[in-house]
Amino acid sequence: MTDGKACKVCNFTRQKSYGVSAPSLDDLKKKGSEYLGFSPGDPVKVVLENDGTIVEDQTYFLCLPSNTKFMLLHDKETWSPARKIDGGTAWMQRESVMLEMDTVDTGSSLAPWLDLAQQLKQDLTSIILMSEADLQLLVDAPSTELAAALGFQVKKAEDLQETLQNVLDRREEERQSKELLQLYLRTVEKEDKQLEEASQSSTGTGGDVDVPDGSEVDSASGFMSRTLMVLKGKTSPETRLSTEDLQMVVTRGVDAMKQVLGWDEARTSALLQACEAELSRRLQQIQAMQSISNTQLDGRRQSSGTSTEDSVERPATGGT
Repeated sequence: MTDGKACKVCNFTRQKSYGVSAPSLDDLKKKGSEYLGFSPGDPVKVVLENDGTIVEDQTYFLCLPSNTKFMLLHDKETWSPARKIDGGTAWMQRESVMLEMDTVDTGSSLAPWLDLAQQLKQDLTSIILMSEADLQLLVDAPSTELAAALGFQVKKAEDLQETLQNVLDRREEERQSKELLQLYLRTVEKEDKQLEEASQSSTGTGGDVDVPDGSEVDSASGFMSRTLMVLKGKTSPETRLSTEDLQMVVTRGVDAMKQVLGWDEARTSALLQACEAELSRRLQQIQAMQSISNTQLDGRRQSSGTSTEDSVERPATGGT
């Protein structure tokens, strides 16, 4: 039985600070609110006092070391770095914090990536805790504005965005590889069942089944809204499309895709060439897997045919 994690809590001005023992994040909010004088039932946000990282996951809370100092925020309060001020100017500091809070909140509502950039500025390693949606927000952010928010040069911010995009692309390729492997395994299982039911082998239903992904279809272009978003992406969009989407893009041709994307002919042609190359690569993978599957299937059939011939020939040999 655990008595709880030793923690420290403070308010956003850091004028009040208390030590508490809390076994869970909810318990920390409850006890911290009581000590800091918050009204019962008011929503409270928990952040790390040293860098402002938002703590809203129980598992993450349990991973933090003992005596970690948390800041509890409510209403319109926001985290800000600690500053050394004397008692005579404390009231000026509080007004400054409120002014900064209004500015950050307004900007965050217009650009969600600003909060993520603030986390990175305080601790670059916090990027490992970000979801793919968060990473995509940072990739899509204007490079100049992201550089200003992080205190980087524009080139460094662009390099960071390119690295994040590569991470997202690798994850997408891993998903596609898993889907291709699952498709191959399902094909093998289906062929095994058809072998067991020899009488039904010629009547089995084959072919690909189109499974809608639930995205809305753009009435003007005929493409899924997600497909259009990926096509207009920054880096290697062809690697992030499904095989069906690639076939559709290649079939449309340069002239049609120029109208869909609103690009010039050179850029559109380059995209279609990349899509054709990616589609060819995937088809070669599928053909290779089908070849392996057919080889295994022929081996099973030959093995079965050999054992049948032996059972027929042996009585004739014994009779002579």
